[in-house]
Amino acid sequence: MAGRRRILIGLVVIAAWTLIALAWTPPTILVQQFYTHRGISFPVAFAALFLNFVPWMAATPLIFWLGRRYPVTEQSIAKPLAIHAAVGVVFVPVLTVLGLSLGTLAEPFQQNAQQTLTLARLMEPAAITAFYTIPTYIAVVAIGQALAYFERYRTRERLLARAELRALEAQLNPHFLFNTLNAISVLGYRDPALADKAITLLSTMLRTTLKERPEFVALKDEVAFLKDYLELYALLIPGRLDQIYAVEPDVWNAAVPAMLLQPLAENALVHGISRLPEGGQLMLTAACDGKRLKLSLHNPAPSTQAPSHGAGIGLANVRERLRVLFGEDARLSFERDNADAHVLLDLPFSEVQT
Repeated sequence: MAGRRRILIGLVVIAAWTLIALAWTPPTILVQQFYTHRGISFPVAFAALFLNFVPWMAATPLIFWLGRRYPVTEQSIAKPLAIHAAVGVVFVPVLTVLGLSLGTLAEPFQQNAQQTLTLARLMEPAAITAFYTIPTYIAVVAIGQALAYFERYRTRERLLARAELRALEAQLNPHFLFNTLNAISVLGYRDPALADKAITLLSTMLRTTLKERPEFVALKDEVAFLKDYLELYALLIPGRLDQIYAVEPDVWNAAVPAMLLQPLAENALVHGISRLPEGGQLMLTAACDGKRLKLSLHNPAPSTQAPSHGAGIGLANVRERLRVLFGEDARLSFERDNADAHVLLDLPFSEVQT
């Protein structure tokens, strides 16, 4: 399937450059006749232009890949533009020289054509043509960025729809709700106030998950939802879950993807703390490092459990969401030793606009 897609993309690229060569052929004939007073046939002019564009055909998939690898987004502008500009400094002259070299293959079919190709004959027009080729490179980069944007948009919409469905299913999971309500009913006999608090937490969580939310929320709102989730989960493992929040004051309003921390915390609870007889401590830290937001979740884990190296479904889903939202400008890493597990998040820092 991937091979057929690459072939299709290659055919589309060749067809697009062929149409461009056809569009440039008539004005090229007119310019040739006006400045050199030498006639040139349509097939010869088209062949020369087509050969000129052959290096661009070969380079277009690489330029498109760079567009996906280094997308220009609201969170990252300067670095991708600098990379594309640096690539253009190399690509434009190289592709121009290669294109003119191939174009000379059509010269023997021109009237009164000079048969000898010298370095001077090649480099002089190449120096001039390179400047006129810069808009061509910019256009290809722009098309690559547009295609990358629409690809990210389609993927993001698909992931968001799936994430919303999974979040709703997870929060309304009958097994989880049954255990929670059962724990609340037991609490009601010995501690009515605590049972009332649990019901309030459950209703708050359900309202939050059911209402429509923006793609990005303030860290303070994400942490508030996480606290409700952990307090509610603590009912299922009473006395075995402690929480610590070490959040710097200047990052409370940082923009983070909605439902970012809950699946990471759930992963820590299910595969770590809940499997320890004595329970454990879940610690969240958040700090600003320059223009980066650093988040980490730390929890104890059974020493006999085989390391997962961060390949679980929850972590994989979070990684995919970060890739779609930020491209290569966000990272999630997982560290595991015999007694502890760490999830580290590195995101671009920006604040929620109020």
